[in-house]
Amino acid sequence: MSATDLAALLSQVREGNPDAWGDLYRDYAPAIFRFCRRALPSREDAEDATTEIFMKVRQKIGQYDASRPFTAWLYRVAANHCWDLLRRRRIRQDLETGEIENLPLEHPDPSQLQRLLEEHSGKEVRLALDELPPRARMALVLRYYSDMSYEEIADSLGVRRAFVGVLLLRARHQLRDVLGGHETMARAAAQRG
Repeated sequence: MSATDLAALLSQVREGNPDAWGDLYRDYAPAIFRFCRRALPSREDAEDATTEIFMKVRQKIGQYDASRPFTAWLYRVAANHCWDLLRRRRIRQDLETGEIENLPLEHPDPSQLQRLLEEHSGKEVRLALDELPPRARMALVLRYYSDMSYEEIADSLGVRRAFVGVLLLRARHQLRDVLGGHETMARAAAQRG
C-alpha cells in the first residue's frame, strides 16, 4: 500500500468508517499475529493479543503521528501490549540489570547462529524463543522476523538506540545456548536409546 493510500485509509478510519477499519485490519492483522505468536507463549495468547492490540489501535488512532511510519507505531503498540502481558505474568527478567562488562567478549558467529536456525524446525525455534527472557525474545522477533531497524526496535521497546545492539547480542547468545542445549539433550537421549 502506498503512503498516499495509507494516509487516506487512516483518515477514513479516524472518521469512523467501518469499511476502512476492516481494510486496515485485513492488511495489518496477519503481520501483528505473527509478531505476537513469536513474542508470546501460545497461539491462543497471540490470537487474544492481536484482537486486543487492534482494539487499542482503534482507540488511539488519533494519537498516531502521521509524520512517522505507521508500521513502526503499530509495532510499538503491539510490543508494548505483549510486554505488558508478559510482565503481568511475572516471567519478565530485566536484562538491563547486568553490566555491559559482563557480556561475552566474542560475538556469536553469525554463521553458527544461522546454521542452528536452519538445523531446527520452526517449532523448535519457537520453543527456544519461549525460553528466552521476554525483552530478548521481543528484540529478536522485531529484528529478524519483522525486519525492523535498530531505531524502530528502540522505539518499540522503549530503550536507547545504543542499547539495542547490546540487547540483540545478548539475545543471540541466549538463543544459541538454548538451541545448543536442546541439541545436546537430544544427542544424550539418542545415546541412551
